[in-house]
Amino acid sequence: MSIIVVPISTSASQGGRGPTVVESPGASTGLPKASFALCHQVTTLDRAKLTRKAGTLPSEFLRRVEEALRAAMDLD
Repeated sequence: MSIIVVPISTSASQGGRGPTVVESPGASTGLPKASFALCHQVTTLDRAKLTRKAGTLPSEFLRRVEEALRAAMDLD
């Protein structure tokens, strides 16, 4: 079974790429450092490849990701 995912990068070069990239400080997500949700690179993965939980995303971050996904799909 597949799952739809938004890739998350820790590369600082992703930061200024526009409305489809959402920055999150590492401390609020449980990740070791700041990260960027790349909403313009949505993809699917086999659920079996997801082997461990890396962190928890706060609701405000998820709201911003939803807005960025809408921008990436030109839904606004």
